[in-house]
Amino acid sequence: MNELSNLISVPGAKKTNNRRGRGYGSGNGLTGGRGTKGYGSRSGSGSKPGFEGGQMPLQRVLPKFGFYSRNHKDFSIVNVEQLNRFDNDAVIDVSTMLETGLVSKLGYGIKILGRGELKSKLTVIAHEFSKSAIKKIQDAGGKAVRVIEQEV
Repeated sequence: MNELSNLISVPGAKKTNNRRGRGYGSGNGLTGGRGTKGYGSRSGSGSKPGFEGGQMPLQRVLPKFGFYSRNHKDFSIVNVEQLNRFDNDAVIDVSTMLETGLVSKLGYGIKILGRGELKSKLTVIAHEFSKSAIKKIQDAGGKAVRVIEQEV
């Protein structure tokens, strides 16, 4: 009867460790399987990641390109032409854009860009605006308000 007091492990489940450097009878005596002399035989040996034995490492051979600023602000982008789905004199703020699916995630904030034409008069509240977007919103009779300027 199997109880916690007399359980037996399955054959092959427990494997004994290979004890190196414990005499000739162990099969790994004297040098302990490290070979004779050389870099790998010493304690603390082991090369750095990317070291290729004196050959020029791959990360130095391949060309470098591109740059990603640490201070990059990843805005969610909305173009002016996408705002045409809203009715005339509507107030479109961040929560409205999220609810209607105009923006899937907020990220650092919402930036309105000036691609396309705006046909209706709107009050758009967002974190950032391009100069062309502000001009197109104002030309249509609307207002562009930054979130920071908005009174809560």
